[in-house]
Order: sequence, then C-alpha cells, then structure tokens
Amino acid sequence: MSIQTPAPPPHRPGAVLFLLAGAQFLVVLNTSIVNVALPALGQDLRLTPTGMAWIVNAYLIAFGALLPVGGRLTDVLGHRTAFLAGLLVFAAGSVAASVPSGAGPLVAARAVQGIGAALLSPAGLAILLAHRPAGPGRGRALGIWGAASAAGGAAGVLLGGVLTSALGWWAVFAVSALVALPGLVATPLLLARSERRRTARLDVPGALVVTAGLTLLVHGLGARGETPLPDFVVPAAGVLLLLALMPIERRARDPLLPPALLRNRSAVTGNLLMLLLGAVWVATFFFLPLYQQKVLGYSPLEAGLTQVPLAAALMAASWGAGRLRGTLLPGLITLATGLLWLARLPVDGALLTDLLGPSVLIGAGLGLAFVPLTALGIAEVEPRHAGIAGGLINTSRQVGGGLGLAVLTTLANPAVDRATPGPAALAHGYRRALVAAALIALLAAAGTGIHLLRGRVGAAATPSPHTDHSLTSDRG
Repeated sequence: MSIQTPAPPPHRPGAVLFLLAGAQFLVVLNTSIVNVALPALGQDLRLTPTGMAWIVNAYLIAFGALLPVGGRLTDVLGHRTAFLAGLLVFAAGSVAASVPSGAGPLVAARAVQGIGAALLSPAGLAILLAHRPAGPGRGRALGIWGAASAAGGAAGVLLGGVLTSALGWWAVFAVSALVALPGLVATPLLLARSERRRTARLDVPGALVVTAGLTLLVHGLGARGETPLPDFVVPAAGVLLLLALMPIERRARDPLLPPALLRNRSAVTGNLLMLLLGAVWVATFFFLPLYQQKVLGYSPLEAGLTQVPLAAALMAASWGAGRLRGTLLPGLITLATGLLWLARLPVDGALLTDLLGPSVLIGAGLGLAFVPLTALGIAEVEPRHAGIAGGLINTSRQVGGGLGLAVLTTLANPAVDRATPGPAALAHGYRRALVAAALIALLAAAGTGIHLLRGRVGAAATPSPHTDHSLTSDRG
C-alpha cells in the first residue's frame, strides 16, 4: 500500500513556519482587502452594485467551493507540490487583477485567486502538521498560524483603505502579487519534497458535485433578488447536490471525503462549531465598518484604522491560544459578550466609549476560539488525510460565513427604510444583526459545553503547553 510519506523535519523550522503563516495571512487578507476599494473601483470601471458584489464573491465562491478539492489534491499530489502550485496560481491571479482591463477580466482574475487560495491554504496546514510532531511545538505553531489567519482578516480593511487612498484600487491586488513572489522563491529552498500517493486518485464525480453544490449554495445566498427565480431555488439546488454526495462517495474507490474522517468525532464537532464561528466572524467585519461609515460618518481610512485594536486583540489571543489550554469555551463566551456590548450601536457613538471595549473583547474571543477549533477539526487525522481535513475546516468557516451573512442581513433589512434610510434606521438594523450574531456565539458555546460535559472534547479541544492532546485524541 502506497501512502504519502511526511516530509522530514526542516533545517530551518522558524523560516518554514514564517512561510506557512505568511501564505495563510495572504489568503485570508484577500477576503476583505477589496471591500474598502469597491467605491473607487466601481467608479473607474462603471460597475453596478451587482458588478461590485461579484468582485468580492468571485474570490469567496471559488475559495470556499474548491477547498475540499484543494485539500484532496494536497494529499494526492504531495504537500510541497500543492503548496507551490497554489502559490503560483494565486500570484498569477493577483497580477491579472491589478491590471485595469474591465469588469469581466477582473472577476475572472479574482476567481483565479480563489482557486489558488483553495489549494494553498490546506497545503500549508498539511505541511505544518507534517513538520511539527504532536506536542507543545505543534500547539505553538498552530497558535502562530491561527494568529496570521486572524490578522489577515482584520488587516484587510486597514490595508485596503491605506492603499486605495495612496495609490488607487489596483494596489490592493498588486500588493498580493508582490508578497507572493518571495514565497515562490523560498518554497523550493525551505520545503523538502513529500512523496505523492501513487495509488490514490482524485474522486472526480465527488469533486464536481461538492464544487457545484457549494457554489450554488454560497452564490444563491449572496445573490438574493438577482435572478427571476424565487430566492430559495438556487441555494436549495446546492443543498440537494450536497445531499447527493453521500451515495456517490460510498461507491468511490478513493472518496473525496474519506469515511474515516466522517467518523472522527473531533473532526465532525470542530467543523460544526466552525460553521457557527464563521457566521459570527464574517458578520462582525461586515456590519462594524458599515456602522462606522454610514452611521458615524467615518471615512474608509478612518474605519480601517479603528480596526487596529480588534486586530491586535485577535492576533494576541490566537497566539496565546496555542500555548494555553481550555480557551474554546471562554473564547466563545467572551465573543458573545463583546457582540452584545457592541450591539448598543448609538447613533452618536464614540470610539473610546462605544467601540474600543467591545472591539477588544470580540477580537480576543475570536482568537481564543479559532485556534482550538482548527485543532479540533484536524484531531486524530491520519497524515494521508491531512490535506482534506485542513481544507474541510476552512470550508466550514467560509460556508458558515456565507450562511450567517445571508441570515443576518435578512434580519437587518426589515428595520431599514427602503427609501433613504437615516442613521437611526441603519443603526437599528445593524443592532438586530449583531444581537443575532451574539446568540449564534452562545449557541456554539452551549454546544461546546455539552461536549465537554459528555467527555467528548476534553483535552482535544485546545492545544496544551505540555501535551498536544488536541491532535491526538478522538474524543471530540
């Protein structure tokens, strides 16, 4: 039986970790860096609101829908080969997106970025697991990797505002290409080649079904009212395709989702909870800048700068979660508390009294929860399935974000006057959404508590500074 052999420990583990964390930062950065640039971009390219939404959705849909396929290709091709290919595709898409050539080519370039990200992210996580044996070193590495991921989402708003103001919208894409180029040079030098699974094949029917199903689901939830069909038809078609995946996988010789992974309690629990965390994560970074700009009158640059405390708390908490134990439940409770505090949303809110405190709590809660959930989702995973496990946990966050945003924006909209909503109406709508986000965080906390009481999470929930139980126990 031929299986993928883990790469030997690198001669420069610190440099390898920096490379992997930088790649994950870049992948997550591109989920938000374009948001602040959209008004300038839309004006230059004469885009409709739907066209501007596609600049964002093209990346998110390609990234989220193809992550399971990217994870499986990581296991089949070899970790270094997949990582290098993903980085190359991502860089090519970034270069193409930075050239002002019209709406269609830009949407296509963003989709290429998403395809590269869907291969790069699970490959990077698989390399990290292969190079860091179970123990305190792996927990610390996951903390750094998680901090980089968290920082990417928070830094996107800030960098987008700075680059757009200083150079123009094209710079938000060009900077990704510039950051990717050193990685292309460093990867062959730092990473040893890992053997591919010569007997393994990509489950093409399963890959097509899961990609189409997730694409329809995410796109249908984000494109309500844009087709002549009722709003539920497109996402319902996506759900039906995903349900059809199970009988297809049972007949597959080398299934896209290995049965052993689906029987892993830690992996299943981690992915379900990550769906909920993803919904809250995306909602926070969507509604907070809207409140700041549309209610408080902040400029895009000011809105970006005020994200710094949240980003700092997120990074610090993620780093700490890799060294501490038992941070998942406190993190979710802290997150819910911060969201309820922020949900006050006064029309005349001030940074120091109304935004700073809840932003720090939200950032800390996200960081304390994200790292142990990532660890939980890959606990007790065989090395040959590390890529698909990493892809699946990232897919859960992306799909959870799409589902959550669709539900929360629906809750916010009825409270907003359809004609010309004033600050009070907008604040009321955003308040409803943030309260609902807090309830989602509490639901995740309740689920975590139930599993802790039943002994199914226990030491697997978080990395330990002494023993890395989070990746060695199946009692999730």
